[in-house]
Amino acid sequence: MIGLNDVISQTISFIKNFPWADTVEPVLQTLVTPGWWQLLLCFFACSVLMIISLNAIEKNGFQGTVVGTLIMPYFSGFPNLCFAYLMAQKGSDGAVVLENCLVNNVTTLTIILAIPAMLWGLNLFKGRKPNDSETRVNRLSLVLSLLAMVFFGAAVFVVSRDGTIDTTDGMLLVGLFLFWQLYHVFDVLKNKTRSDAKIRPRIWFDLLVVGLCAWGIFSSIDSLVEWVSSRETGIFSRHHLGVLSGILMVMPNALLAFFYSAANRSDIAYSSQIGDCHICIPLCIGIFALFSPITVYSGLQLSLYVLTGAAAVHFIFLIFSGRLPRSAGLVLTGLYGFFIYKGSF
Repeated sequence: MIGLNDVISQTISFIKNFPWADTVEPVLQTLVTPGWWQLLLCFFACSVLMIISLNAIEKNGFQGTVVGTLIMPYFSGFPNLCFAYLMAQKGSDGAVVLENCLVNNVTTLTIILAIPAMLWGLNLFKGRKPNDSETRVNRLSLVLSLLAMVFFGAAVFVVSRDGTIDTTDGMLLVGLFLFWQLYHVFDVLKNKTRSDAKIRPRIWFDLLVVGLCAWGIFSSIDSLVEWVSSRETGIFSRHHLGVLSGILMVMPNALLAFFYSAANRSDIAYSSQIGDCHICIPLCIGIFALFSPITVYSGLQLSLYVLTGAAAVHFIFLIFSGRLPRSAGLVLTGLYGFFIYKGSF
């Protein structure tokens, strides 16, 4: 069967007979073998389009907290799931996946939420009354999600004490995640019954667009992983694949946080980031461990300590003020700088 690349190759051979071949041929060659910058462009374009579609999903029937806790985390965390799958397919060491997930979560809870806090402020009460029932429910939901994240991190720490996260440990981690998601599903059904909210049919189109964007993200990640894995020296090399992939795959989270913070929807900005952390820990780690044991890398404890410290900062400010002030953003930025300096590059 003739594939797409064969058709393009034959087209290039035919075009060479024309005077303008020197102009068109490089364009077709780029389509066949895109470079790293085209792959990054595809990754970011799909991420932006995904955000637009997720915003439409909220307007077509889902409440902000539902989008933040049940929908956005799966799609913003989709790159991490893709990375775990690709590493399993290539037979790579699970330590790279573990590092990817921890770098993703630390980055999300520190610098990704710190920058919007310093620019626009993350205030759950902005434009609302502090005693408003919906605002109080959102705050309690965020606090519970933070506590769950700390619990999941503690679970990873416990199962990794022997230096390996094996199949049994993976079953435990995946089971914890599924139980947590079932809780959210029943909570959503309960709130929907109370509010009698209607979901518009267009939401299925938006979900389809989000799915296509997820496919584009997966394809670009696959090629970028191949590109980095082929390099032996420098920062952009296979030796730093876990860290580099963790930073890259947090970019959709950053776009979500910046967009909703600028739109004065701090509840979605917060819940989407915390929900994404749940996708990485425990789901990505647990799924990989089901098929291949993960060897614990040396920076695990440092990552979990920084993650717990960042969660404690968010917990304190959410409980006592319902917002993340600019000073806390500076503290989280410094914490992220310390993490990169001590444990990554």
